[in-house]
Amino acid sequence: MKPVELAVAEEPDSVRMPDVQAKDQPLAQCVAATVRRYLDDLGDHAPTNLHQLLLEQLEKPLLAVVMEKARGNRCRAAELLGINRNTLRKKLQQYGL
Repeated sequence: MKPVELAVAEEPDSVRMPDVQAKDQPLAQCVAATVRRYLDDLGDHAPTNLHQLLLEQLEKPLLAVVMEKARGNRCRAAELLGINRNTLRKKLQQYGL
């Protein structure tokens, strides 16, 4: 059985703002609802490496949005993320950003 991936809508060059309903929900509730929906969509198929999959699916858009917010300034983006500049550089390379 091939691994199942979370479906992620393609974003245009600039990242869209979430709809009004998503703005009103704390981030943890949005994540929980998405994970529930993903597991429901899997049905009887057991997920594999769910933790790693979720981290990868979250980290790339997080980095993209923060880099946009920092206007491409890696020092500022690293500061916003609370990580070292070199760690940010490696993660940007990892995700092709």
